[in-house]
Amino acid sequence: MQLGNFSISLAVKDIQESKTFYEKFGFQVFGGDISQNWLILKNGDANIGLFQGMFDQNTLTFNPGWDSNAQQLEDFTDVRQLQRQLKEQDVAFLIQADESTTGPAHFIVIDPDGNPILVDQHV
Repeated sequence: MQLGNFSISLAVKDIQESKTFYEKFGFQVFGGDISQNWLILKNGDANIGLFQGMFDQNTLTFNPGWDSNAQQLEDFTDVRQLQRQLKEQDVAFLIQADESTTGPAHFIVIDPDGNPILVDQHV
C-alpha cells in the first residue's frame, strides 16, 4: 500500500504565530496562501500544513501520487484502490472517494483514538 507524501495538518489558532514558531525549527514556506489562512511548511522531507479555521482538529494527511516535494510520482496506488483495500479490512469511512471517477479524490477515516486521517490525491 503506497500512501504517498505524509504531512501533519495542524488546526492552528493564529497562522502567523504558528508560521513564526515553526520557522525557528528550520521549516520554510513551501506552498499555500497565508491570506487564505493555509500554508505548507517544509524542512527536508518533513511537511507541516498550517490551517486556521479549516479543521476542528489536527489531521494526519497522505497524498497518493506525490513525493515529499509535491512532485507527481510515475507509479502510485490510486486513492480509490486504497479505499477498496481498507474496506476489505473493515475500516469505517467518515467520507468516501467517488469510485466512479478518476484523478483527484479523497477519503477520511478516523483512527481508534479519534484522529482523522485524510487521504487526499491531487493527481
